[in-house]
Amino acid sequence: MANLASDQLLFQWSTISLDGAPVQASNGVPLQPDFALDQAPAFDALFVCGSNPIPPRIDPRCLNWLRQRARQSTVLGGICTGSYWLARAGLLNGYRCTLHWEDTERLLTDFPEIIVSKRIYEIDRDRYTCSGGIAPVDLMVALIDLRTGSHEIAAKVSELMVCERIRSTQDPQRIPLRQQLGTSQPKLTEVVTLMENNLEEPLSKEELAHFIQVSVRQLERLFQEHLKSTPNAYYLELRLRRARQLLLGSEQSIIDVAAACGFVSVTHFTHRYRDYFGITPGRERRIVQPPNNSVAAARTS
Repeated sequence: MANLASDQLLFQWSTISLDGAPVQASNGVPLQPDFALDQAPAFDALFVCGSNPIPPRIDPRCLNWLRQRARQSTVLGGICTGSYWLARAGLLNGYRCTLHWEDTERLLTDFPEIIVSKRIYEIDRDRYTCSGGIAPVDLMVALIDLRTGSHEIAAKVSELMVCERIRSTQDPQRIPLRQQLGTSQPKLTEVVTLMENNLEEPLSKEELAHFIQVSVRQLERLFQEHLKSTPNAYYLELRLRRARQLLLGSEQSIIDVAAACGFVSVTHFTHRYRDYFGITPGRERRIVQPPNNSVAAARTS
């Protein structure tokens, strides 16, 4: 897009995989890389394209290759969970970074020394990272501005991509809770925040009502009026969705996932999970195969 917007060749890009063989994207689309690791030429920047869930094991050959490129002063970037790969290679130590909000806790747990922000993207010296979704577009627009020194080209790229505005690194990943809920009712926002912050040890209806200073009956009316649900059902949904994130995006055992989301036993957790998602947690974990990750490389002309 930058080449189109400027009517000149500013950037070139290639894709790289472990052995040069085709890789499969998370949506099932096969991709044919341009190079294998040992055949890849020098690049100005390398971006690790992440996948969901984060694979339980990352091939050490990829990690060693990334370390080698870092020693050669190559700029390194992580797209979504690609940041986790850089962290695993020890290449984010001392850097500020970001990744998809669903995977932030995993990154902080595995690498507590890393500085992780909640922003949509981070540019910290020679490390470029961003969250998922459309955040890579925001990062690339910022990098076009940075690399070309032309805000006009960056703005034109954003316009060609039909972006409403150019988001900055200061923009948060998640939309405000009131927008998620579709209401600005302050008591409802307050109680849902309480729920989200207390998944491991769920609060009772009575405790929730007490904390937001309403009666239990008023609490139930709030949920019925604004969410067409009950406090217990909504709370359970939050816990189950968090459990699914941990189940598919971490290596925690099912016992630990159940405990982290406030379930008293694996049996109880399994029944609730199957009722909601239509599949048991053990079976879903087994059938979800993480796709092969690839590395995208860019060369500025």
